[in-house]
Amino acid sequence: MEIRTDKILSLNAIIEYETGGYVATCPELDIVSQGQTVEEARMNLLEAVEGFFEIAAPSEIQRRLKRHLYVIPIMPTVTQPFSQLDVAVEQIYA
Repeated sequence: MEIRTDKILSLNAIIEYETGGYVATCPELDIVSQGQTVEEARMNLLEAVEGFFEIAAPSEIQRRLKRHLYVIPIMPTVTQPFSQLDVAVEQIYA
């Protein structure tokens, strides 16, 4: 008789807007999903990750799972005139 215990992992979701919707990526496993909203993309990614863990062999999980992933902010120096930078940022977030 197999006793099953659930384990909750702490993984990351990177969600980006693309034309027509959002793309969600779990960088630790290289799994991608999408949705019409941020929340839908997040929930679809969660479902895809859980599905992966249900069917993947332990060797596949071990091969794909990145244990040392660092999400760190960076602060680049921008040499463009601020007016050009503002226009570029406005276009990204429009």
